[in-house]
Amino acid sequence: MISPLHIQTVREVVRTGSFADAARNLGYTASAVSQQVAALERACGLVLFERRARSVRPTSAAFLLVSKGNDVLSALATLERELRTVASGERGALQLGSFPTASSRILPRVLAELSRVRPGTEITLAEGESDELLPELLDGDLDLQLVYRYDLFPRGWPDQVIETPVMDENLVLCVPAGHPLSGRRTARLLDLEPETWIAGRPDSRGAQALLRLCGTAGFTPNIAFRSNDYAVVCGLVGCGLGIALVPALGCVPHPGLRTLRLSRRTPRRHVTVLRRATNTNPLVKDVLRGLMDVARDVEAEISGATGP
Repeated sequence: MISPLHIQTVREVVRTGSFADAARNLGYTASAVSQQVAALERACGLVLFERRARSVRPTSAAFLLVSKGNDVLSALATLERELRTVASGERGALQLGSFPTASSRILPRVLAELSRVRPGTEITLAEGESDELLPELLDGDLDLQLVYRYDLFPRGWPDQVIETPVMDENLVLCVPAGHPLSGRRTARLLDLEPETWIAGRPDSRGAQALLRLCGTAGFTPNIAFRSNDYAVVCGLVGCGLGIALVPALGCVPHPGLRTLRLSRRTPRRHVTVLRRATNTNPLVKDVLRGLMDVARDVEAEISGATGP
């Protein structure tokens, strides 16, 4: 097997015409150079140098090896430089999973900043609910996954996963502009029993959290419309078709919509990011830092938009 060391040695012998001079330039002994060349000749089944009393003469095979070998050494040097940039995070690839509201409110700023400071980075984004994407994270197809959990719907993660908090968001009560509650800042959950509700699909954690929350007040909400798209939910509320409880990240402005908080303890949704404990991708640290920075700004923005 030809190694880069063999190519460098033969190239220096061809250039100097002497084992001794090549050894001196490479920092070897003349005997070591002679042994390397002999081993390579045996491996190739070719004579690379005609030995003379005080010099050696390269054969056509030696010139071929040097000519093609230079390309190999150049390619290896390029590969080494590229690997160094990947190791430092200057270049590389990262696979990211996220759920829709984080994809629209948090990720664009994070990815824009990453593209600015790491222009050689390739980001792949997979979007879906937490349970849909978790197998891809565990299999190594994702480096990071943004997930969420509700106060009233706790959940855990596999042991090989590290969870890092990103932000907490209140659940916002959305009502039509003409609703009797539209001018208030808070509402009692118990007073909402007669209302028509708009919620997510029955299997969604948001819809299940709503059922559990209303259950603590002793009633089951009357859900007339269902959608997992919060823009649709807010649009339905804005047109006067019901009320909804949505995470602050999912509260989409609408001229016919007003927002307020539930009195007493406001339920919350918690956004976190998951990664495998064994993941060594150097870009993970930069993305985590970016997520924290952007989340702080977004948390302040949604707090101001939905009131104290």
